[in-house]
Amino acid sequence: MGIGATAGVAAAGGIALGAQASTGSSSSASSSGSLVFDPDGYEKLTTTVTGTDGAEHAVTYHFWKAITYVAKPVDATYQSLVVSAPVEIDGKAVDASDAPILFANSVGGYMPSSVADATGVGAGGMGGGAPGGGAPSGSASPGASAPGANGNTNATGGATASNQLLALAAGYVVVEPGARGRTLKNSAGAYYGTAPAAIVDLKAAVRYVRSNKGRIPGDVDRIVSAGTSAGGALSALLGASGDSPAYDPYLKELGAADASDAVFATGAWCPITDLEHADGAYEWNWGANATQSTGKAVDQSVSKELAAQFAEYQASLRLRGLNRFGALTARNYDDYLLEQYLRPSATRYLAALSDSERETYLAKNTFITWSGGKATFTWDGYLAHVGARKKTAPAFDAFDLSAGENNEFGAGTTANRHFTAYGAKNDTTGLGTKRVAADIPEKLRLMNPMHHLVDKVNGRRSKHWWIRLGTNDTDTSHVISANLAAAAAGLGDEVNHLYYWDQGHGANTDPGDFIAWIAEVTGFKRAKN
Repeated sequence: MGIGATAGVAAAGGIALGAQASTGSSSSASSSGSLVFDPDGYEKLTTTVTGTDGAEHAVTYHFWKAITYVAKPVDATYQSLVVSAPVEIDGKAVDASDAPILFANSVGGYMPSSVADATGVGAGGMGGGAPGGGAPSGSASPGASAPGANGNTNATGGATASNQLLALAAGYVVVEPGARGRTLKNSAGAYYGTAPAAIVDLKAAVRYVRSNKGRIPGDVDRIVSAGTSAGGALSALLGASGDSPAYDPYLKELGAADASDAVFATGAWCPITDLEHADGAYEWNWGANATQSTGKAVDQSVSKELAAQFAEYQASLRLRGLNRFGALTARNYDDYLLEQYLRPSATRYLAALSDSERETYLAKNTFITWSGGKATFTWDGYLAHVGARKKTAPAFDAFDLSAGENNEFGAGTTANRHFTAYGAKNDTTGLGTKRVAADIPEKLRLMNPMHHLVDKVNGRRSKHWWIRLGTNDTDTSHVISANLAAAAAGLGDEVNHLYYWDQGHGANTDPGDFIAWIAEVTGFKRAKN
C-alpha cells in the first residue's frame, strides 16, 4: 500500500489521507555512483494530511527522488531510497534539521520493494523481478511466490503509508528505502534477492543516511525503523542487529557507506520472523483450528510434532513475561497471552463502545464475560472466536517447498529450499538429500532478530520497541511477537506492545499514537499539529 503526493484520498489505519502535489524548483538527485547526499536536489511538493483528530493539515515538503544508497549496486531499481522533509506546516515554517527520521520500508512477503518511480511521500511499493532485474514481473515460480501459495506471507507490506504521512505532518523527516527481494533473478536465472539481501540493503540505506549527517535533513542519531509483516520482521531485525559485524562482508561487497547502521527505535507490525522456529510456534497456537483453504484441521501428527519442537525451543530461550509474569513456557504461554495481551485488548475495544453497541457485541460473542469493566474468556473460547487459520502445516517450511519462505532461502538458480531439518526430512518433492544446505544456518542467524537479543546479545541494538499485532492474525503465531517483546524487555529495553482486537494481518489502528511515541522516545519537542 502506498500513497504518493499525487494520489487522491485513501483510507489507511482508519485515517483519511489526502494528497495533492505542486512542483517547485528542483535539481538532479545524487548520482548512483556517489554516496554524498545533495541537499539541493529536491522537488517542492504540497500535500494535505488528515490527522487522527479529523483536522486537515497542509504540508509543504522537499522531496528527493530515488537516490542509490550503495556505491556498487546489484540493482539500483531496488537499492535506492527517497527522502521527504517538511518545510511548512499549516502555513508555518518548519526546521526539520533536528527532527526524528522515520525509516519506513514497504516490504511484504520478503518480496522486492522499489521506490524508483516514487513521486511523493508514502509511495514506496512492491515489484516482482524480471530476468536481469528489469521491469517487475510475476512470481519467480508458481509454488514459490504465488500470492495464495500455502497461505503465503502478506505481500502488501501492510497499512504503513499512514505512518509516513502523519510523521511528515508532525514535522519528522521520512526516509523510504527500497530493497531486493526473493523473486529477483538475473538473465542467467540466478536469484539475487534472497536471504540476506533485504536486511543487507536496509542496513546499507541506514548507513547512507548516517554518513550524510549535516547534509541530509533530520537527526541521523534518531532514526526510527518501521515495517509490516515481512517488513516488520526486517524492521525488528534492523533494530536488533545494529552494527553487528556479521553483515560487514555483504555491506562491503555493495560499497555501503562507512557509517553505523544502528537505529534508535523500532516499529514492527505483525512481524513474520524467527522463521526456523515459526512452524512449531504456529502449530502450538493454531494447531487445532481448521484451515481456511480446506475447512479441515491439518495432519495432527505433523502439528503435534512441530508443537513439541516449539516447546523445546521456548524452554531454551529462558524468557520471562512482561509485568512479572515469570518464565514463559509452552505450558503457560496461553495464560500469558490471555493475561498480557488478549483480555486487555478486548477490554479496550469493549470499553470504547457505547452501551448499546457493547450489548450487541456481547450478545453475538457469548464466549466473553464482561464484568466490572473487564473482558474475560478462555483460550479455547478465543481460538473458536478467531476460527479458521490461514496456513497449512508446516506453515513456513512446506514439505512441497510451496511457501514463500522456501523461496526466501533459495540460492543460485534454485528457487526454493528447505531451511529446517523437519521440512527437509519430510520433503515431498523428490530431493536427493533430506538435509538443509550447509549455508542455511548462517543465513537463518542473519535473518533472525532473536539471535541478536538472546543468542549473542547486541549492545548496539535499538532500545525502544513498538510492536503491534491483530488478535485475528493467523499469518503467524502470536508468540513470535510476544517473544520478541519479552526478549527486548528482559534486556532492559523500553517495550510498547499490544494487540488490536478483532483485527487481522497488517492492521495499524493507532498510527497517531505511534507518531506521538516517536516524539516521546526521541525527545522531539516540536508543537503538535
